[in-house]
Amino acid sequence: MVVVRGRRACVHRRRCDVVTVADRSAPPQVPWATQYARRLVITDVLVLIWVAFGVQIAWFGIDSARVSVDGSVADLAIGYTTVSVTIIAAWLVVLALYDTRDTRYVGTGSAEYRRIIDASIRLFAFVAIVAYAFKIDLARGYIFIAFPLGILVLLLSRWMWRQWLNAKRHSGEYSARMLLVGSDGSVEHLARELTRHPEEGYRVVAACVPRAPIGSMLPGTAIPVVGRISDALRVLPGTGADTVAVTSSDELGAQAVRQLSWGLEGGRQHLVVAPSLTEINGPRIHTRPVAGLPLIHVEMPRYEGSTLFTKRAFDIIGSAVLIIGLSPLLVVLALAVRLTSSGPVLYRQERIGLNGVPFDMLKFRSMRVNADDELAALLAAQGRSDAPLFKVENDPRVTSIGRFLRKHSLDEFPQLFNVFFGSMSLVGPRPQREGEVALYDDAARRRLLLKPGMSGLWQVGGRSSLGWEDAIRLDLYYVENWSLFGDIVILWKTVRAVLAPGEEAH
Repeated sequence: MVVVRGRRACVHRRRCDVVTVADRSAPPQVPWATQYARRLVITDVLVLIWVAFGVQIAWFGIDSARVSVDGSVADLAIGYTTVSVTIIAAWLVVLALYDTRDTRYVGTGSAEYRRIIDASIRLFAFVAIVAYAFKIDLARGYIFIAFPLGILVLLLSRWMWRQWLNAKRHSGEYSARMLLVGSDGSVEHLARELTRHPEEGYRVVAACVPRAPIGSMLPGTAIPVVGRISDALRVLPGTGADTVAVTSSDELGAQAVRQLSWGLEGGRQHLVVAPSLTEINGPRIHTRPVAGLPLIHVEMPRYEGSTLFTKRAFDIIGSAVLIIGLSPLLVVLALAVRLTSSGPVLYRQERIGLNGVPFDMLKFRSMRVNADDELAALLAAQGRSDAPLFKVENDPRVTSIGRFLRKHSLDEFPQLFNVFFGSMSLVGPRPQREGEVALYDDAARRRLLLKPGMSGLWQVGGRSSLGWEDAIRLDLYYVENWSLFGDIVILWKTVRAVLAPGEEAH
């Protein structure tokens, strides 16, 4: 009986060994980044084929035209099908060379889009130079349609992939698994920010901190503390993390960080150093190696000269175009306000603008006349005070048409005239009342360095669901990191918010 048991045990061990060997010999799982990059390649190929051959067929018909090349011996003619195939191949090459599918750039921020535009423009310039140098008679219409259209469709396809990727990241997939290492305060701050923005592609799975009890959770999160700072390499395999993020700590000197980096597996595990700087956008940050030290240079924001001229020119042109284009809608909305309730069409409210100077902000009237006189009584009845960003629940002062206007932010459209005449900007910090500005600390007063905006990060980042601190934080981030491209992105998100407002809009 003992022998039989021994045999069974032996057989069982052999089976286990076979399973283990089979598992080791199985092909490794393809990382999500590789899978995603392959999908982008397929989409890019399909887009460029559609654009190049679509423009060719629309312009010439199917290979009906030929390109003449002047040579020293004899003239040579090639078909536009060959040109289209060559351009597609070259375009795919430059997209790869400019890392447009690299995990450092895809999924978040504008770097991915900028690289696509930069690579495409350089290819366009290269084609123009080659055509001129070798006297290749390319049809200008074909080139001047194919390249801009190709850029637009590439950006659209990447934007669609980004929506899919963001949805996956919100469900916990397609993200780097991160172990945080550093002081309790800095780790807690970084964990909260990354948890609040899963679309950034980092999923925090554990933390190593000096003081919090091992086995507990970081305050305000579901992230477990698995060890002390010195335990990071030992506990890393058990967490399943592929990225170690190092934050500020007295225990993490230069030598400790170097030893930590030496213990990571190259190509599969990554080190991220999170400096104490926060709320600073990429274009303001430049890394420069000096004497073996990776120094981070941070450009200070400037609100003068060409910066202000560019923003003001964008505001004048943009508001003028919108006023002209939306004039029929403005007339309809004005009539709707006038016919559904008594009182003026426009409502003027004093707000604080650039450098603390007050101005009259225009809106379509969405409440009954003298609604401001009833505010104190309503707040008292609901047990609320006249605090920053206060909202009256189920406000009885709002008219029937006013609820619709507010839901879709249509009551804000008259502010286009504020923008055109210079008291506001198309994009900027949220314009606030004098009572709210009186509560500003020194940091919040930096909001007044730029003109208030019709839209901004506050409007596209949560609207009425945001608290005072979050609204100030978003506005300060905008003031510190303003860019024309950023304004265009915010305006695009604003259009989406107006057409499809969420539950937070009221």
